Amino acid sequence: MTTEQPGVQRRTVLAAGGLVIVGGALAACSGSSSPAATPEPASAPVSAPGVQSAAVEAPVAGALAAASEIPVGGGVISPEPPIVITQPAAGTFKAFTAICPHQGCLVAEVSENQIVCPCHGSIFSAEDGSVIQGPAQQGLTVADIVLQGDSIVLA
Repeated sequence: MTTEQPGVQRRTVLAAGGLVIVGGALAACSGSSSPAATPEPASAPVSAPGVQSAAVEAPVAGALAAASEIPVGGGVISPEPPIVITQPAAGTFKAFTAICPHQGCLVAEVSENQIVCPCHGSIFSAEDGSVIQGPAQQGLTVADIVLQGDSIVLA
């Protein structure tokens, strides 16, 4: 009986992910040779408490960062795509391209509500991306983001 338990867990996880499982694949997992031996509709509700809570807390596909990882007054830099995400005030998230408009360097640091380019010392506002200190002549371009649960994704 212990050999059937992993098959049940796999089906539960796959159903939680919204995948449609072919009857033959279910039969193969259960060890039965008849596809009708383990009927399970693709829309069956997930009843395993651990699976349901994991699906809610799982990061969103394509997430740039988790909101909980971004300190107030600081930020994180996603190298691909090159986006800097800041939290200038508690609960307020902003995003900008992480490429300095001066000579195309990737910004390297966000602290005290300032985004710093390591190449030539340009400093940008974490609140609106504007230039605080040159040599950059123009600010960072705003990137549209949305918060989905704890995940920050491009809009």
